[in-house]
Amino acid sequence: MTPLRSTVPFSTLLLLLTPGLPAQVATAPPSVRLAPDDSIAVVIPAAMANRGIPGASITIVRDGQVALSRGFGMSDLENGIAATPETRFRIGSVSKPLTSMALGLLVEEGRLDLDAPVQRYVPDFPAQRWPITVRQVAGHMAGIRHYREGEFENQRPYPTLQDGLRMFQDDSLLFEPGTRFVYSSFGWNLLGAVIEGASGQPYLTFMHDRVIVPLGLNHTIAEFPDSLIPRRARFYTRGDSTGPILNAPYVDNSYKWPGGGYLSTTQDLARWGAALLDGRLLRPATRDLLWTPMTTRDGKSTGYGIGWSIRSDSLGRRQAFHTGGSMGGTAILLLYPEQRLVLAMLVNSDGTLNDLARRIAGWYLDAGRPGGTFRP
Repeated sequence: MTPLRSTVPFSTLLLLLTPGLPAQVATAPPSVRLAPDDSIAVVIPAAMANRGIPGASITIVRDGQVALSRGFGMSDLENGIAATPETRFRIGSVSKPLTSMALGLLVEEGRLDLDAPVQRYVPDFPAQRWPITVRQVAGHMAGIRHYREGEFENQRPYPTLQDGLRMFQDDSLLFEPGTRFVYSSFGWNLLGAVIEGASGQPYLTFMHDRVIVPLGLNHTIAEFPDSLIPRRARFYTRGDSTGPILNAPYVDNSYKWPGGGYLSTTQDLARWGAALLDGRLLRPATRDLLWTPMTTRDGKSTGYGIGWSIRSDSLGRRQAFHTGGSMGGTAILLLYPEQRLVLAMLVNSDGTLNDLARRIAGWYLDAGRPGGTFRP
């Protein structure tokens, strides 16, 4: 027998479950209009309804002050629990810049040489055809592969980072290190083992004691699927643009905490971004090292530093950012260093609001310019 599924459109469900949501959200047009004077209270729920996203949260910090911090929709559809700025979402690859903080600390303390071969810190990692350095791994230029089919959906627990390295460590490099940029989450799992070797502590212990606690990231934690974690969202997926919202498949991310295994809130991510801008925890020179794009051997910029993508927007304003995708979650952490703006947006779906997050950041920056308008 075919199981019954709700025939209520998701846009209507979102309207019914979100108190105070404007009525026009239920009839959002196929493509959401993004004009500068649109209210965030309308635009974000409309985009969620259009894209089948159950819950989202956004926090913006400008000049060290919280300018916006709100939740939208539901963190748990089945139990009617609303999403808030304290809801813990999967942040996916935004875990990489978090891990880069640990690398920066170890560099400052003289315990990590970015240009040393990785085997100095992870002696058991097999030697490759070419030597690979910590810096090359951090910049996605080491030739380490990315996921193969089924690996992203891993359901097996890995008790240690070393166990997780076995998923790829015996595979040949894709190219000679330093000659190309190819994104690799597995490379960042290796960097977690590098942190262990350089610090003499388990990765999660070092991250907790030296990064998470000093920055006051009280809602940021590595995800253990069998643990009871307060305010953890439920995670959802949608087969296509018209299909029903479904629970995302079970996944165990213990093999990739350094590259994509953390839970966090938009408040914590924005607090962390503001700390970077203020030069807290890391010295400004170390932070700038993380934000310096690397170049391939032929002199081409990769647009990626150590755990951060570095680009400019259409007006030439520098951005330091990372996006993340995980099973039932997408994320963006976006910083405008010179304008001292930080934006964090998280959702509990494989749909994304990253494009909208960039537009919202632009609205906040442009509101003070002649002709710029914004209505929060």
